[in-house]
Amino acid sequence: MTETQQTRAGFAAIIGAPNAGKSTLVNRLTGSKVSIVTQKVQTTRFPVRGIAMQGNTQIVLVDTPGVFTPRRRLDRAMVASAWAGAEDADAVVHLVDAASHIASETKEGSAADRKSAEDTETIIANLKATGTQVILALNKIDGMRRDTLLALSQALFDTGVYSEVFMISALSGDGVDDLKTRLAMAMPDGPWLYPEDQSADVPLRVLAAEITREKVYLRVHEELPYSAAVETTAFDETADGSARIEQTIYVERESQRPIVLGKGGQTLKWIGQKSREELTELLDRPVHLFLTVKVDPKWQDSRALYAQFGLEFDV
Repeated sequence: MTETQQTRAGFAAIIGAPNAGKSTLVNRLTGSKVSIVTQKVQTTRFPVRGIAMQGNTQIVLVDTPGVFTPRRRLDRAMVASAWAGAEDADAVVHLVDAASHIASETKEGSAADRKSAEDTETIIANLKATGTQVILALNKIDGMRRDTLLALSQALFDTGVYSEVFMISALSGDGVDDLKTRLAMAMPDGPWLYPEDQSADVPLRVLAAEITREKVYLRVHEELPYSAAVETTAFDETADGSARIEQTIYVERESQRPIVLGKGGQTLKWIGQKSREELTELLDRPVHLFLTVKVDPKWQDSRALYAQFGLEFDV
């Protein structure tokens, strides 16, 4: 890029109900894996900043935790974090799962569809209360009828909280380039906030913990509800240039420990192997990973874990 070109840089927050596809969209916009994507809702626990480049513009994406009705301390911290991320941004995208929203109004709709629609209503109410105008992105439009999509688009636009509407598929990439161009236009003039080749602003020990947590859920998501956390307790460079990483997987009950360990330790071995493979690729050097499983009924009340994820403990 030439010296004379004016650079732009700013923050774009992506808010939405759990499972709207926020992490997939961030990964699509940045062209790299910065946010973990699993079958479970509520997998993003802290604002992952993905960095997307569009010409001379740098868009720092804040992938907020799903906004939902909080019940526990961890839930309250996540929702507070999501709204804080939106308030500080130069542009805000409200991502709505179009297929789920439309299904919620039919007999075929599941309880999850109805919950997602409720969460969307909660977000709209919050935006109205704060007088905030945001960009609406209808996601997961693949295979949907155009007239159905247009009717939903109009109904949501009529709430008065949206400046414009984009129809996208974060999974296939349809419409995402147009949204990216729009976000780039919303960024203020100024120097880039990060090096050009950097795709995420996440401390490595936190990213390492998130990668392992993704593997835990991929392997035991049927047996284990949201009662696991991963903490990187040591992250050291060794003399030969490799990385030595120690992590603790926390579960809430003694009965959950054997689920994570598996028969003869096979499940934990699989989790460790998959996590190590991804970390080796990410860090571009050999990785020695050591995992321990601990039972701690109160891990959700651990200030240290909240600090690791950049969440406020006293919400």
